Amino acid sequence: MQSIFHLAMHVRDLQVTRQFYGDLLGCEEGRSTATWVDFNFFGHQLSLHLGEPFAVSNTGKVGEHNVPMPHLGVILEMSDWHVLKDRLIEAQMEFVLPPSLRFAGEPGEQATMFFLDPAGNPIEIKGFTDLQGIYAQF
Repeated sequence: MQSIFHLAMHVRDLQVTRQFYGDLLGCEEGRSTATWVDFNFFGHQLSLHLGEPFAVSNTGKVGEHNVPMPHLGVILEMSDWHVLKDRLIEAQMEFVLPPSLRFAGEPGEQATMFFLDPAGNPIEIKGFTDLQGIYAQF
């Protein structure tokens, strides 16, 4: 069964949030009120509400890197990952972990990049050449 996830989290400014998720990331805006806005986050429902975001720390050990926890992420086909990566680089995104290839030549080989939304919420975007490798065992 294929499912769509729903995640709700806090942001500090809805207009800045709309510019980031809508204009920069290319996510389609859905319903909204004066205190929240929904986005189609690469096929999933992301609800962003005014409030104080989660505390974040770089405690997730993945390979040689400590990555921000908690974080939101999505997995894209590699060609789509490259399109988004190029758009973010052109927009001079400040990356927490710059675009790179992780686990090269191993099961689960993936491209990845980490960055923060304007409220400081960490986002990881992964790219896979073969989506069957998402759950590959090391």
